[in-house]
Amino acid sequence: MKLLTVEHSTIYRYNRPVRFGEHRLMFRPRDSHDMRLISTGLRISPTADIRWLHDVFNNSIAIATFDEMSDRLEFVSTITLEHYGGVYPDLTLTPYARIFPFTYTGDEMADLGRTVERHYEDPEQQILEWARQFMNREGETNTYDMLIAMNSAINAQFGYSRRYDLGTQPPLETLHKGNGSCRDFALLMMEAVRSLGLAARFVSGYLYDPSLDGGDESMVGAGETHAWVQVYLPGAGWVEFDPTNGLIGGGNLVRVAVARDPSQAIPLQGSFFGGAEDFIDMEVKVSVTARHRALTRAAS
Repeated sequence: MKLLTVEHSTIYRYNRPVRFGEHRLMFRPRDSHDMRLISTGLRISPTADIRWLHDVFNNSIAIATFDEMSDRLEFVSTITLEHYGGVYPDLTLTPYARIFPFTYTGDEMADLGRTVERHYEDPEQQILEWARQFMNREGETNTYDMLIAMNSAINAQFGYSRRYDLGTQPPLETLHKGNGSCRDFALLMMEAVRSLGLAARFVSGYLYDPSLDGGDESMVGAGETHAWVQVYLPGAGWVEFDPTNGLIGGGNLVRVAVARDPSQAIPLQGSFFGGAEDFIDMEVKVSVTARHRALTRAAS
C-alpha cells in the first residue's frame, strides 16, 4: 500500500484586474476499495464561495463563484490518500467473456448504455480496421490479450507530446498523425474498443511516477493531469488501461473523474469577463509523491 500526496496548482494571469465567472473544479479523487482519501485541502485566490455536488457519473464537483476582481486567479489542491491498487492485475473474467467476441447480458447492456456506442465519425471504418489487427486471425482471440496488445501498441507506436490546446484530438486525427497527448491516446483506445462492441469510458486524474521518488520505473505524463481509459469486462468490472505508458491496472493511477466523453471530465474550467487580450498565460503544476506504509493485522 502506498500513501500518496497530490499537489495540484493552476494559476491564471491577466493584464489587468478582471471579473470571474463560475468555475467548475474536478480535483477530488473517487473513494473506492483501492483508494481511500485521508485528507483534502483547497485554496482559491481571490476568495471564492464553494458548493459541492455529484454529477451524473457520481464525480465530485466543486463550483466556485467570485465577488472580487483580480489580475491573478489561483487554485491549489492538496490531497493525501491510501492507494492499494496493483499493476498488471490477475483478472478473473466470466467464462463467456474470456474469448472475443462476446455479448454483454441484457442487464449489463441496460446500464452500460452509451459507453458501448461510438461517439466520433469514422466513415471509412479506419479505427475499426486498426482495432481488428489485435484479434488473433489464426484461432480464438483471448479478450484480455487483445486489449493488452492494443494498449501496448499505442504506447510503442505513437509519439507522446504535451498539448495545451483546448479539447481533445478526434481519434482519426490521432491515428493519422501518430502522436498526441494522454487525452488523445485515451480517446483513441476508447473509440477503438467501442468499435469492437465493448464498453469503455474516459478517466481523468493523476499519475504517480516512481522515478521521482528514486524508483527504476519512469512514467510519461507525470507533472500534470493525466488521462486513461476503462474497459468493462464481465467478471472483472471496469479495468484500467493507460495507453500512454502501456500499463494495465491502477497501481500508479489516481482516479478523479470518469465520463462517457473527455469533454465531461475537464479538471478545471471557467470564464472571465474581458477581452482576449487581457489573458496573459496559465501555469499548471502537479506533483504526486509516495510513502510506503506497511499493513498491520489485528490480533485474534
